[in-house]
Amino acid sequence: MIDSKLIQEQPDLVAANNQKRGAKIDISAAQNLLSERSSLIGEVEKLRAQGNEIAGQIPKVADEARAALVAEGKNIKDQVKVKDEELNKVQAQLDEELHKYPNVLREDVPEGSDESANQEMRKIGEPPKFEFEVKDHLELGENLGLIDVERAAKISGSRFAYFKGEFVQLEFALINYVLSVLVPEGFRPVLPPHIISTKAMRAMGYLDHGGEEEVYHLKNDDAVLIGTSEQAVGPMFMDEMIAGEELPLRFVAFSPCYRREAGSYGKDVRGILRMHQFDKLEMFSYVLPEQSDQEHEFLLAMQERLMQGLKLPYRVMKLSAGDTGAPSARTYDIETWMPSQNTYRETHSTSNTTDYQSRRLNTRYKNGKEKGYVHMLNGTAFAIGRIMIAIMENYQQAEGSIEVPDILRPWLGKDKIGS
Repeated sequence: MIDSKLIQEQPDLVAANNQKRGAKIDISAAQNLLSERSSLIGEVEKLRAQGNEIAGQIPKVADEARAALVAEGKNIKDQVKVKDEELNKVQAQLDEELHKYPNVLREDVPEGSDESANQEMRKIGEPPKFEFEVKDHLELGENLGLIDVERAAKISGSRFAYFKGEFVQLEFALINYVLSVLVPEGFRPVLPPHIISTKAMRAMGYLDHGGEEEVYHLKNDDAVLIGTSEQAVGPMFMDEMIAGEELPLRFVAFSPCYRREAGSYGKDVRGILRMHQFDKLEMFSYVLPEQSDQEHEFLLAMQERLMQGLKLPYRVMKLSAGDTGAPSARTYDIETWMPSQNTYRETHSTSNTTDYQSRRLNTRYKNGKEKGYVHMLNGTAFAIGRIMIAIMENYQQAEGSIEVPDILRPWLGKDKIGS
């Protein structure tokens, strides 16, 4: 959640941010609750001070006066209990109200209500030119016996697939490639839980603003399946204080991801571009507040380094205000060229969520005498299915085989798939 002090001290900034994002929120509701909370806190503190004063007097007075003081002290305790209950109720209402607020955008985020306003920052590489009719990834995969969506649909329903043979080897080659690049850069590998509590998911900000519809709920257990490994890595230090000298903390997590794709309405139903289950490698950083913008550029640089190693054409996009997710203060996407669609499609995303998630998670730092909430960032290393689509289509050969990118050959042990 955003810092409630911003609503008190900079309401115009918060209102402008909400408007920029298209979030229709009446900030007076939060302002009134904050005022009510402040008054109640003052009343409780005053009553407790009176109670402490009476408690200090009791041993000093004569027996005949003591009973009256004890009765007065009990009356004050009862009043404190009532006020505490009122305060807890107001705090719960305030927390619920603050959960509606998106993060405050960085100043450089472009204006705009949707993806049409996203800003292209650069293009790297030229789309390949083919002297034969281009096949899409599903046709290539089925012809080579690498992808089986029909049998998966029979077992699990639509938007599932069996990966087989060299396709599995290609996935593990990509995993090894990512680790070979990121581990020397200080990223610690993590295999996170695939199931987390509803509380942890809510704290990460993924059950608000329509996000709940995307999540698979395990209702008997008050738990959910993760839709990306950052949702399990982010809460790792929930309710903890991290020593400033340990920051930045960097992790690279590998996990399956589960998404209902409730809002896609039949979009990208062919093949494996938009699946209910897919594997992903995700970068995640915990940093001091003054480090977060620099760390965001670092995560983007790591994404580009991985892409340039595969020699895939891509472009970097800075998302507009209306296309930036609620927890994020700024998001960059990498879109990779997909020959069968004759366009670029999103394969990577990296976001600086500043202290939006850490406030909910109560993940703090202590740096000397300074204390505060850490800043948290995430970035896709590879969404395995999507990057394998890009490799298949950009590296396809006339006879139907797929050339293996040079950098993956040591792990795959061959130059071509299906040759």
